[in-house]
Amino acid sequence: MTTWEGLMHGIGFALQPGVLVYCVLGVVLGTFVGVLPGIGAMAAISLLLPITYYITPEAALIMLAGVYYGAQYGGSVASILMRLPGTPQSAVTSLDGYPLAREGRAGVALFTAMASSFAGSLIGIAVLVTLAGWLSRAATAFGAADYAAMMILGLVAASTIGSTSPVKSFAMVVLGLLLGCVGTDVNSGVQRFTFGRTELLDGINLVALAMGLFGVAELIANVRDPDRQGVTERIGLRGLMPRRDDLRRLPGPILRGGALGSFFGALPGTGSTLSSFLAYALERRVSRRPERFGKGAIEGVSAPEAANNAAAISAFVPTLTLGIPGDPIMALMLGALVIHGIQPGPLMLEARPEMFWGLVASFGIGNLLLLILNLPLIGIWVSMLRIPFRWLYPAILVFLCLGVYSVRGLTFDILAVAAIGLAGYLLALARFSPALLLLGFVLGPLIETNLRRAMLIGRGDPMIFLERPIAAGFVLATAGLLVLALWQAWRRRAARRRG
Repeated sequence: MTTWEGLMHGIGFALQPGVLVYCVLGVVLGTFVGVLPGIGAMAAISLLLPITYYITPEAALIMLAGVYYGAQYGGSVASILMRLPGTPQSAVTSLDGYPLAREGRAGVALFTAMASSFAGSLIGIAVLVTLAGWLSRAATAFGAADYAAMMILGLVAASTIGSTSPVKSFAMVVLGLLLGCVGTDVNSGVQRFTFGRTELLDGINLVALAMGLFGVAELIANVRDPDRQGVTERIGLRGLMPRRDDLRRLPGPILRGGALGSFFGALPGTGSTLSSFLAYALERRVSRRPERFGKGAIEGVSAPEAANNAAAISAFVPTLTLGIPGDPIMALMLGALVIHGIQPGPLMLEARPEMFWGLVASFGIGNLLLLILNLPLIGIWVSMLRIPFRWLYPAILVFLCLGVYSVRGLTFDILAVAAIGLAGYLLALARFSPALLLLGFVLGPLIETNLRRAMLIGRGDPMIFLERPIAAGFVLATAGLLVLALWQAWRRRAARRRG
């Protein structure tokens, strides 16, 4: 069966009424749980897993995949309107989406997020169809040293590129790395920075950290400054459309974000959270006016949204072709397949073509359904902004607490999100970037694990990072970025002395 024949076969399979119903159910549920802060796709898929016993494995996988990418879009709604990231992946969308909403352009931001998500999914599908084999081989070519070097490059790039204060940026990254060290060391079993609290044995809850830094901090800022609550726009169809200047700036970020997300989504262990952060950092780097980012740049919405949706789709590459789940959500998907006695791997395409191609086709159909279902809902989402804030924020707090509690069932996490929120508010007052802290927190444990593994493989010799061509390339790029940052700092200092 050729690729084209397989795709046509998959479209025919995915359009069967029985399968289509589960696809619609998946994207609707995914959007709903994505909008609710903190719950996310993982909790929803976990709850739905027992239901898959009673339906066919193809329909089960299509429904669960719909929940996954539906939550990617739903998470951006709360991020843009209230700066409450519905999912960790959408935290970076709030950096520019929320300022756009405060400028009275919430409809434009939501439309951009939706269109970018759809375009990103198409890029992800194209990559999955044409490059699945190549991506699988590329993913297996990455060793521990390559992963560690690549992630360190990501951290350095995010903290140096376009930053007005590299020192503050590095401080936030280091703080994020330290917070990522909290918990039990997986190699030695030693407890680090737990202070005897059993709730910290598994580390700080990522959802609690994201909710606190972005959600609670914003609530405190709104309560302390009533003038910040002035978004009362009414949205018509014309109010959803980006301006001509916005449209001119969108294709580049979407293409770059989609390509970046497709690549990093296929690498086991990286996932869509990393992809969205790196896409944002890349846009700041290539922008002629990086100072606009964080103040309502449309590229800051489109690039991460395209990246996380593309990554959500290409994440199926290692799961289906190698049987290696790239993140916890993919591990749940793998579990759903195993429940039905299906073994993912290189032979899956020949053994279960209807499942592989049906899933690929459902990505396109599901994302199109998301576009159709959510376009009329944008006005309803935006109407939430007209609710007086004194009525809105108690409800937000309730949803936030429910979302955080639902992840691990610990009251400690609710107290933690309050403390992190207060710290996040103080950091924002001092003009520190919470996004870099979150990026350091996400990447810290991954860097540590791969760094240790690489050093074990190299028997303690750090030259392993220069002996492998991929790792050496990332190390050289990191060194180049650091030299560039130092040179720019020297130029700014020299300019201040002259001026």
